[in-house]
Amino acid sequence: MEKPNKIKTIRPETLEFISRYNELRGKAFTSNGELAQVLGFNNASSITEIIKRRQNIDPEKFRLFKERYGIVNTAPVNTESASVNYSAGIPMYNATPDTAVVGHMNFPGIEDCDFALPVWGDGMEPYLPNGCWVALKLMHDKKIVPGEVYYIEWGGHRMFRRLLMGDTVGEIIANSDNATAIPGGRLKYGSFSVKISEISKLALVKHIHRKV
Repeated sequence: MEKPNKIKTIRPETLEFISRYNELRGKAFTSNGELAQVLGFNNASSITEIIKRRQNIDPEKFRLFKERYGIVNTAPVNTESASVNYSAGIPMYNATPDTAVVGHMNFPGIEDCDFALPVWGDGMEPYLPNGCWVALKLMHDKKIVPGEVYYIEWGGHRMFRRLLMGDTVGEIIANSDNATAIPGGRLKYGSFSVKISEISKLALVKHIHRKV
């Protein structure tokens, strides 16, 4: 069986930063903005990228982080836990969760996820780049948090979209993040409504991982 494309490896210092961040938030610092200022980032979104999207932290920034908050003698982190693992972790599929498993994804932070899928196409760029992998949590009750991105299957269709509550009870509005694709002067990815009762699978995007 052909293995999927490798995803970006998260460096040990990034995993340790995320772990320490979760320990210190609300104690040593109160917000991402405060931490960003301490580490010399331009804005709080840089911290968010590291925590939520697992973007690797610059080693010098990590050194400043440890120095500022008195972190010493840190234990090494197993870098294998940040990569695709073909024997343990959440199952990875090339198409839908009903197809054959092509591998497993295993690293800190996705313990509560159910499966991983690749993103094909540019319908959700720039948030979900073409070719990235996402770890997802099944929403069995089909309840959504408005504004979050989900994987949805209904009526033979499947895609990633940012969901909002519809104007009609029992409906949701599916939106694309890509507002730059306008072939022939028409928006390629328009919004549309879906009846919740017609959705066969709904999963929240919890982690995004870019290919190398």
